[in-house]
Amino acid sequence: MEEELRRCQIHEWYPKFKPHSIQTIFHSLPDSFVRYILGQPISASNDNNDDADDTTTTAPPFLLPKSISGRDPLPRTNGSRLDPVSSLSLFDSESDDEEDDNNDDQPSFPDLESDIVHSITTLGGSVFPKLNWSAPKDAAWISADGTLRCTSFADIVLLLKSSDSIAHDLSHPALNSFTLALRKYYSSMRPEMEFRCFARHRELVAISQREITSFYPVLLDCNHEIQPLIESFFLKIVKPRFESENYTFDVYVTGDGRVKVLDFNPWGAFTLPLLFGWEELETDGFGVEGVDFRIVESQMGVRPGLKTAVPYDYLDTGEGSGWDQFLKRADEELRRQQVQSSESDA
Repeated sequence: MEEELRRCQIHEWYPKFKPHSIQTIFHSLPDSFVRYILGQPISASNDNNDDADDTTTTAPPFLLPKSISGRDPLPRTNGSRLDPVSSLSLFDSESDDEEDDNNDDQPSFPDLESDIVHSITTLGGSVFPKLNWSAPKDAAWISADGTLRCTSFADIVLLLKSSDSIAHDLSHPALNSFTLALRKYYSSMRPEMEFRCFARHRELVAISQREITSFYPVLLDCNHEIQPLIESFFLKIVKPRFESENYTFDVYVTGDGRVKVLDFNPWGAFTLPLLFGWEELETDGFGVEGVDFRIVESQMGVRPGLKTAVPYDYLDTGEGSGWDQFLKRADEELRRQQVQSSESDA
């Protein structure tokens, strides 16, 4: 099982599938940054000299690193949209003097930030982050647009530090080094064209629509065209290159019929089976008569999803708390949008 988990790390499989995947740049994470993300004491020195000073400090929750640009990494406004982190207790203070004192405690990772900023530029200005196994999808609630799209070092840090999935990756007992993968972000990617594929005994046995919280009528018309594309991709590209006996992999089918591999995951309970069940997938003879391809065929077939939401443990909604202010502003923004919508309809 450990070997199968190792193969599913993105920096392990990506070199073999680079021509058939999304452009990705990798960064090794210094120990001090890993401790910071986990909320553990970090060295008072920067990431260039992690062990040079025995002095340690623990950053307050959600305190972002000091930016090498000297600018506030999270602007208080974001055009006409609500910035969902601007009223958190990230920079909570009762006076400018107190805020300055808090900023003095901010950790700094100048070399890592510089490298990441360069990678973001190289990848077109927008990326989405992923660690060895996981992307911080459970933290999308905290981003300005509800996605994993990042345009700055601060965006990436905020997602990583807010994600239980990332904390799980960083706490894996068998690992002593961690890799941050920055993947090119395509706003044009259509969620209905993502699929999870299940390979058992090195044979493709099942394909599921990846986004099962929505019904996409277009799939009813093109599913018979999509299945042979994925089956051919598996036989020609995936099967010869991926060594595990049992595994799952996610793919994206482009508008011109190309298939791109997005991720690999281990077989079993750690991975969501989506429109299947693991007991069903592991039944003797399943898939013998051909690949079982499933999509959501009607609105009634939509599955309750793991929709990103604010974790309950993060909430302190008492009067005057950061979340109290955030929720008030979110409510005001919703009312403003409703008024604008009513005016435009009129």
